[in-house]
Amino acid sequence: MNAQLLQPAFVDPVLDAQQGFRGALKALAEPGMIQALSTAPSLDGLAPATYALCLALLDVDTPLWLAPSFDTPLIRANLAFHCGCPLTARREEASFALLDAQELLDLSGFDHGNDRYPDQSCTLLVQLPELEAGRPLNWRGPGIKSQRRVSLPLPHGFWLERQRREAFPRGLDVLFAAGHHLIGLPRSTRIAEELA
Repeated sequence: MNAQLLQPAFVDPVLDAQQGFRGALKALAEPGMIQALSTAPSLDGLAPATYALCLALLDVDTPLWLAPSFDTPLIRANLAFHCGCPLTARREEASFALLDAQELLDLSGFDHGNDRYPDQSCTLLVQLPELEAGRPLNWRGPGIKSQRRVSLPLPHGFWLERQRREAFPRGLDVLFAAGHHLIGLPRSTRIAEELA
């Protein structure tokens, strides 16, 4: 590993990781609500919230699949050093996947869990330029009182791909990150408008 590539991570590794983990849980517990990660560090190529999620969620037991746009020597070196997570080229082996919007049109290969252990599915960490610049859609499901209007800037094909592959309780949980903020989309959330 090239030590010159290493960048700082959390200032307080324990407390900041706990805050990042709680932020991720809160985002999935309250789908569509924007959550702030104020202690997120920066790493070239990753938004602060994306990097904070990696630092908080990844470890030696969580194989990570990187989209080509994130598969850089700098990102590889820092995730290996700070998280210790093994990187895999095989989607089906990944516990987490780091994606951008271009990768969302094909979710094949990622582990959707099984009926007995749906929680063993892959979690998608998706970096976006922003969280409120897309077509508004109504979200419904656990953690949402009635419905929540969310405007993620995602290609329409993502919603179709998600709809085609969901078979609750199996499915993919998604954490969208931009800047210092994130939004959770658990597999239990239903998009109210007709997508087909």
